[in-house]
Amino acid sequence: MSTAPSAAPAAATPLIPSLPDDVAVNIIARVPRSHHPTLSLVSKAFHSLLSSPLLFSARRLLGCTEPSLYLALRHPSSPSHLWFTLYSNANPNPAAPKQHRLFPIAPIPSPSVGSTFAALGPLIYVLGGSVNDVASPCVWVLDCRFHRWKPGPAMRVGREFAASGVVGEKVYVLGGCTVDSWSRANHWAEVLDPGARTWAAVPSSSVEVREKWMHASAVVDERIYAMADRGGIVYDVDKEVWESVESELDMGWRGRACVIDGVLYCYDYLGKIRGFDVKEGVWKELKGVEKGLPKFLCGATMGNLSGNLVVVWEGKGGGKEMEVWCAEIAVKKDEHGELVGCICWSDSILKVSNGSSIVSCLAVAL
Repeated sequence: MSTAPSAAPAAATPLIPSLPDDVAVNIIARVPRSHHPTLSLVSKAFHSLLSSPLLFSARRLLGCTEPSLYLALRHPSSPSHLWFTLYSNANPNPAAPKQHRLFPIAPIPSPSVGSTFAALGPLIYVLGGSVNDVASPCVWVLDCRFHRWKPGPAMRVGREFAASGVVGEKVYVLGGCTVDSWSRANHWAEVLDPGARTWAAVPSSSVEVREKWMHASAVVDERIYAMADRGGIVYDVDKEVWESVESELDMGWRGRACVIDGVLYCYDYLGKIRGFDVKEGVWKELKGVEKGLPKFLCGATMGNLSGNLVVVWEGKGGGKEMEVWCAEIAVKKDEHGELVGCICWSDSILKVSNGSSIVSCLAVAL
């Protein structure tokens, strides 16, 4: 059986009386994060442990990490994106439904527009964006364990509205830059090695899509898909080969998407959630969710929350407010190969001023 790290925060008294602190950490690390606010009230030692790297290391070693959803919003009165994390309270009554709410976290220190995002482990990378109407090479990293921002290694060129993807513990970024010089053209695609904190160019052929801004991206089977307004490109990381996106996928992919079990899900202009089965090369409507969701989902954004499809959208609030809604959907293929969904829960999770919009949602393991 896996064991927790052998050191615990120094304390005047044991974390749990009559137990060594190593054993106490092993026990506490198994408690679901929804109970952590209550646990932090037990003692100062508990409060310190629950916000320490030791606990997160123990949870990872024990296989007790849980998916957590993070959301970025654009607000009309703020130059920086507003960041939130989704919290589901633990109700002592098993028959009572959980309540889901978004809680704010510190905004990014340097605001930008048109950034792209990537999640790797407990970290969220905010890549580039426009600062004072100039594409920026800056990278900011949100450590979701402690909700702290830190600067990351800058890219070789400035980018806005780029595509990104994580493959093999590395962060790839494609496009979002003008190729008006040899240097920029050579770095149209780059890869970040987080351990070495260095960027390296990814050789790419001269293709028409390099002159366009990216509107969406996804990773399927270690292949990074980058979509422009029309047309797209695929980079096979393992083979180091570039290909054009097949027309069937190009014609059906609209807006922000996510991938679950090799199926790319997105929300189309007809008000349907559809999935593209990459192996079969066809789009299929997600069935079973028609009665549980509104007919049209404004600003729909999607994420993969531990194998479940999370859909976040903008709803109508009262007066000058907009409601942010979220639904978690268990998805699968039935015996006929059709895509079927079952809504686990759906709830209004935040009210914000009109004129706000959803930028992105990402899931991390904590």
